[in-house]
Amino acid sequence: MNFCVKCGKETEDVVNSMCIDCFLDGRKLTSLPHHVDIKVCANCGDIGYGEFWTTIDIFDAMEEAAKGALVPIKGAKVVSSEVALSMQEPMTYAAKVASILDINGFEAKDTATTIIRHKNTVCKRCSRQYGNYYEAILQIRGSKDVPHKTIKEAQRRVENLIDTQALTNRNSFISKAEEVQGGLDLYISSISLAKAATKDLSDFYCAETKEASKLVGVDEEGQEMYRVNYLVRLPDFQAGDVIIYEGRYFKLIRFSNNGAKVIDLINHRERAVKRTDIPTFKVHARSGDLRETVVVSKGKGEIQILDPSNYSTRDLTVPADAEIGETVKVVEIDDSLYYVP
Repeated sequence: MNFCVKCGKETEDVVNSMCIDCFLDGRKLTSLPHHVDIKVCANCGDIGYGEFWTTIDIFDAMEEAAKGALVPIKGAKVVSSEVALSMQEPMTYAAKVASILDINGFEAKDTATTIIRHKNTVCKRCSRQYGNYYEAILQIRGSKDVPHKTIKEAQRRVENLIDTQALTNRNSFISKAEEVQGGLDLYISSISLAKAATKDLSDFYCAETKEASKLVGVDEEGQEMYRVNYLVRLPDFQAGDVIIYEGRYFKLIRFSNNGAKVIDLINHRERAVKRTDIPTFKVHARSGDLRETVVVSKGKGEIQILDPSNYSTRDLTVPADAEIGETVKVVEIDDSLYYVP
C-alpha cells in the first residue's frame, strides 16, 4: 500500500508519489503553442506540411494542425481529442482542443487553446507548372491527311492519362500545350510521364515513335539533367476507313499494338493483320466520306440499292447474315459500288 505525499491518503496507485486526485488538482495536462501556422497554396488550395503538400479540406487541415501541436505532460497519453474552431478573422481561427488522456490507467480530461493562422504561399507544383517547368516535350504529329480532330483526341487522351496520374502524384502536369504546324507540342512535367503517354498513344493508334534527349545542366546534387523529346506520328487511317492492303480493299474494323482486324469488301471475310504490316495500309476512303444510299430490295446475300450519283438501281452482294436496314453505306472502287458493313 502506498501513501499520497500531499494528502496522506492510502492508495494502491500513485503518480509522482501522489494519489490521482492530488496529482490532477489544478494541473494542466495538455499545452499548445500560442499559434500554429498552416501553409495554403494560393493557386490550388492544397495544404503544406513542411515540404509535403496534399489536397485536404481546410477545416480538416486546421483540426489536424491543432491536434498535431498538442503536447501532453510527461506520463500522459492522449486517447482522443476534439477540436472546436471559431473564426476570428478571414484567415485566423481560434482552436479549442478538448482531450481525454490516460495517466497510469486513470482517465482524465483537459482543454487547451491556440490560434490557427493561414499563410498563403505557392506550392512547388504550381510554382513549376505556372513557371512552364517541363522535363519532356511530347510532339504529336500527323500528315495533312490526318484530321485535326484526331490530333485533339490524342491530346485529350494524354490529358486524361496525366489527370489520372495526378490523383496519386501531384507533380504530374502539363505546363503548356502549343499548336504547331502539323500537330501539337505538350510540355510535360516528368520524363517518365511523357514516356508512358508516348507508349499509350503508340499502342492505341499504332503510331510511329522516336526519342531524342539533350543535356541541359546539372541539378542541386550534381546529377546531369536531360530534356527529352518524344515524337508520336499518327497514322493516316482510323477505324471505319476503307483501306488498301496487299492490293485488296478492306474496311478497317479495329487496330491496336497487337495488330488489326479488317473485313474484305469483296468476299466479306474477316482477317487479322500483324502489327508489323499495319504501316503498309493506304487509305482509299475515310469513314466520314462513305456514301449512304437507299435500299430498294433485299435478298439473301444480295440487295438492290439506288446509286447515289444518278439514282439508277444497282445490285450489291452482302454477307448472308447481314442485317440490312433502309439505308446502307457504300464505297466506289473502279467505277463499281461495294457494300461497306
